[in-house]
Amino acid sequence: MKRLEDVAQDAAAPYFSPYTRRRWLVLGMLFASTILNYVDRQTLSILADHVQRDLGMSVLDYAHVVQLFLIAYTLAYLGAGWLTDKLGTKVSLALFVGWWSLANMLTGLVQNVAQLGAARAALGLGEAGNYTAGPKAVAEQFPPHERGFAIGIYTAGAMIGATIAPPLIAWLTLSYSWRAAFVVTGAAGLLWLVVWLAVYKTPAPVAVAEQGEAYPWSRILRDRSVWCLTAARLLSDPVWYFYLFWLPKYMGDAYGLNLVQIAQLAWVVYLAADLGSVGGGMLSGLLIKRGASPQQGRVRVMTLAAVIAPLGALIATGVSINTMLALASVVAFAHLMFMVNMTALVVDRYPGRGVGTVFGMIAAGSGLGGLLSTQVVGMLVSASSYQMIFVLMGCLHPLACGMTWLALRKRQP
Repeated sequence: MKRLEDVAQDAAAPYFSPYTRRRWLVLGMLFASTILNYVDRQTLSILADHVQRDLGMSVLDYAHVVQLFLIAYTLAYLGAGWLTDKLGTKVSLALFVGWWSLANMLTGLVQNVAQLGAARAALGLGEAGNYTAGPKAVAEQFPPHERGFAIGIYTAGAMIGATIAPPLIAWLTLSYSWRAAFVVTGAAGLLWLVVWLAVYKTPAPVAVAEQGEAYPWSRILRDRSVWCLTAARLLSDPVWYFYLFWLPKYMGDAYGLNLVQIAQLAWVVYLAADLGSVGGGMLSGLLIKRGASPQQGRVRVMTLAAVIAPLGALIATGVSINTMLALASVVAFAHLMFMVNMTALVVDRYPGRGVGTVFGMIAAGSGLGGLLSTQVVGMLVSASSYQMIFVLMGCLHPLACGMTWLALRKRQP
């Protein structure tokens, strides 16, 4: 008797062929929305000095504004997932992108700290939806053996956005003003919205097995595997937050590099993250083509990533700058392999109508992990304990992988 995944994949084969061109166009739109997501998110951090000076903000005021964004972003996952399933992929993602684009544009009009905090909280409420609607779109448009690659492609948009944001925002600010930078980048999302509404066509159900049953909150909260996967994101994602937000500071503190030198070197780590995103998705797809079930393929790649990621702990031994960059690149590569396949695993395990809601809860674990780890890392950095941080981060992926294996042992209610 065939497994559920095999039934779905067999049913998908003839179904997906007429949609080949359109689904890759949809993937391109998801890639673009993720780029916009990160550009809009980073605009304030890039322009922090300008905004603080014009609005008379203290460093503490700025920290509170950032916290408001993170809190709103984390809480939004719970509602964004439900809204994605309720309204469908096309309408929900249009709503999310339109909302956060307007919030970013409004940031360019603020006159005081309170208005800035409200605008960035509104941005956080919208931006979470990109990562609940994206997996649902992939579930609707791609068969299991292509899902990991598809998720890897649009996830890579985050690093592209992080790379192009600094020069783009700097050019807009120097050519016009910091307020114009917010308005122009927000307006780009409204242009994306027009194309998205024209491009996205929800296909007919792939198969009854893929469509799945309704998955209300009452059922989600009883599902132990959902809690295990939420814990896995809570454990693994602080590693990424640390390497994304604290590595440049570490390079300056530990190696005495200036801003220009950091910019010339740090991009290598984020390029490795992109390679891990796309490569991790391709590798699980290859395993599925060779006979592994979708869930088995994802977890095998996640296990490989969990074996590699702890190499970052060697940075604590005081290695050279080149060795440090190589090890940090390995961690970034491994983490994106891990994250992309976890996203695909959620799509495989909870296909159809419930994937947005389930993914929203699991992704909220990521936001909570980011909030908690930011406090811990801040305290350790203040105590000049980078070595302890690298060792701690090296332990998290194996623990997260263990929670993922445990999730697969739990039966769905």
